[in-house]
Amino acid sequence: MRTSPNRLVAVIFGAVYLIVGLLGFAVTGGVTFFATKGGMLLGIFMVNPLHNVAHLLIGAALFVFGLLSVKAAKITNTVVGAAYLLLGIAGFFLVGTAANVLALNSFDHFLHLASAILLLAVGLGAERESRARVAMG
Repeated sequence: MRTSPNRLVAVIFGAVYLIVGLLGFAVTGGVTFFATKGGMLLGIFMVNPLHNVAHLLIGAALFVFGLLSVKAAKITNTVVGAAYLLLGIAGFFLVGTAANVLALNSFDHFLHLASAILLLAVGLGAERESRARVAMG
């Protein structure tokens, strides 16, 4: 795992998102599952129970597939990165509407976009050299 950027990033991001998902439940007591306004995690990120479950599922996928193999980590980083890119962009249009079932706020959008950039960069860019060397040798 030390030699694979994809595996390392997937495991670290997975662990962070698992912790964030668990911590989110500490601030969403009394918040309904699909509430458009949620509790404040770390004082800046708005979350509701659905948002917490999403963090847990994404964190578990990244963590498990990061431990599984380079290929699994690469695919998971790319898919989650693409999903976060879409969510980061769509989130700007969802705030203040009934469609904001994840209780997103502006800080969430920027975090999702930053996560997307890093996950996509690693997922699409890392491990290319080793593939080229294997094909040549």
